[in-house]
Amino acid sequence: MSRLSLLRPPVLRRAGSSVRGRSPDQGRSVRLAGAPPVRQGGVVRHELRSLPALTGHAPEFDPEAVPADPYDLFADWFAHARDAGVPEPHAVTLATADARGRPSSRVLVLKDVGPDGFAFATDERSGKAADLAVNPQAALTFWWQPVVRQVRVEGVARYLGDEASAADYLARSPASRAAALGVRPGERLGSVRQMRDAMAAARERVDADPGLVLRQWQAWRVEPDRLEFWQGSRDRAHVRVVYTRTQGDWSHTLTWP
Repeated sequence: MSRLSLLRPPVLRRAGSSVRGRSPDQGRSVRLAGAPPVRQGGVVRHELRSLPALTGHAPEFDPEAVPADPYDLFADWFAHARDAGVPEPHAVTLATADARGRPSSRVLVLKDVGPDGFAFATDERSGKAADLAVNPQAALTFWWQPVVRQVRVEGVARYLGDEASAADYLARSPASRAAALGVRPGERLGSVRQMRDAMAAARERVDADPGLVLRQWQAWRVEPDRLEFWQGSRDRAHVRVVYTRTQGDWSHTLTWP
């Protein structure tokens, strides 16, 4: 079992056990039989700090030779990540915030990218759709660990309308359409069995009517005014190029990491 697993509380050593008192930087912790020091309610600090970082293989990158259009650079980096075998290079973290400014994030799949921005889709009953309805500011982060590259996108998310939403939904596989049709995002679920039964019933509906469209399905696009391309280095001399858009024109600069 992983050292980080706290699924079952361990038994404290009674005889000869030691209890470590509070220190300025550590808080109260206890010594467990056969285990390294564990901070109460946390994980093994020294283990986290001993894990390797920046273990991928960064390709050659000349920040002085980047294209004027950030979408061209994104296309190059995405193609390299795909060809290098990065798992699911189209997976991206979407960050949103609600009306109070409380942020949340989740990983989803990029559906399209072009001169107008980065597209994804979701159910209007989802938390991200609720956030975007009241606060359209959004951010995307791609992390391609095997090539030590990260791309950050910041801008405004716009709903693409019913026609684009229906087209996106129908372009999905029958299994994906059934999954979206059968769930009720955010509602309390009684059991996994209940969900599977609902999805099975939805699959029957999809198979019976291939043109069926989920009314709540929404296609969105993040239209950026800032993109950041970051390439890591084991010596920490990371390279960071930032593109910003002003009145429709892009400019870029090399910045400190």
